[in-house]
Amino acid sequence: MSAEADWHGRRLHFVGAGGTGMSGLARACAQLGAVVTGSDRAHDPGLDGVSVSVGHAAANVPEEGELVYSSAVAVDNVERARARELGLRELRRGELLAELAGLRRCVAIAGTHGKTTTAWMTVWAMRRSGLRPSYVIGAPLRDGSPSSSWEPGEWLVVETDESDRTFLALAPEIGVVTNVAVEHMREYGSREALEAAFAEFGSRCGTVLTHPERQVRDLHLGPAGSRFRWRQREVELPVPGAHNAANAAAALEACRLAGLDAAATAAALRDYPGARRRLEPIGHSAGGARVFDDYAIHANEVRASLAALRTLTPGRIVAVFEPLLYSRTREMASELGAALSAADEVVVLDVFAGSEAGKDDGSVSGQIVADAVAGPPALWAATPQVARRHLEPRLGAGDICVVMGVGTAPQAVARALAGLG
Repeated sequence: MSAEADWHGRRLHFVGAGGTGMSGLARACAQLGAVVTGSDRAHDPGLDGVSVSVGHAAANVPEEGELVYSSAVAVDNVERARARELGLRELRRGELLAELAGLRRCVAIAGTHGKTTTAWMTVWAMRRSGLRPSYVIGAPLRDGSPSSSWEPGEWLVVETDESDRTFLALAPEIGVVTNVAVEHMREYGSREALEAAFAEFGSRCGTVLTHPERQVRDLHLGPAGSRFRWRQREVELPVPGAHNAANAAAALEACRLAGLDAAATAAALRDYPGARRRLEPIGHSAGGARVFDDYAIHANEVRASLAALRTLTPGRIVAVFEPLLYSRTREMASELGAALSAADEVVVLDVFAGSEAGKDDGSVSGQIVADAVAGPPALWAATPQVARRHLEPRLGAGDICVVMGVGTAPQAVARALAGLG
């Protein structure tokens, strides 16, 4: 592992350091001995130990080193502009991840849905089999494990990013494609182009796994999770939903290719705790409803999450959803509304602008998603406070309220409803 010595003293500045995936990458680089700084709009407690400035400013950028940015950071960002003035090398997040992946035998999890959970299940099964894999994943685990760690074992498990094509910079020993659904059309333009990119990813892998759901046999879903057979072994999974059974099969297949004992890895998932913000139960409302925090943003993810919650035998499912990006909301409103129609009541928050902040022309809001819901009552709540006031008296014992989205507004609503602040 002599190549790791090259990271000692390497200066890396992360713009958007608190972002999903950026924080884990920054932490892993610091563990390798790099001098890591960064900036973001707010403090991220998951980055304790890394010097992070709150707010973006040219003065944050060191005069030497490299600047790392995510696809959410625009080219005219003041820190990226300063890096160009200084002649610093600029790296996209996925490009730096590919450098890390070259240091170890790598399992790379790709796909439009299920990457975080599949990556964590892979790490969990490896750990339970006596290995100490390094990993860089897009969310922490509910048991308190951070989203990344650099360990002494020979394996590295990473969650890739297809949104900006940077997953094509990786050449892992084992690749997993969980699924491919229409997404990121601003980048790809067509389903055919998206599928071609995943095919190229597969060609770069030593071995690639596709269609993991085909390894799931005799699936039984219930309030305690799922039970199914995989390669003649019974697997018990404590997280709900058919989609999580497919994620588990993908993780088990990756571990099998890595040479791990199949019986041990299958048994390991019995106590898998689940990733943060992936159908995470966080408490009860004042009226006794169970409250879940979820990261679903695509219609397929919404549909899978609602189907999984039905297996918990609730009285009603109340879905709170935050659309992502103005362009995406405009393009996918009908599909999102159709997916949300599987709930018994729907509240749609306003659009999380993300990388399109400041580009709102007033023509797109959460209202168009609420209007597309057919069947259950649907309300557009322009602010989290409106959503909370509407929901608090309506949630009762036996109900489930699931709050879905990537921004801070869904988390604020979920925590408020659960009495957490």
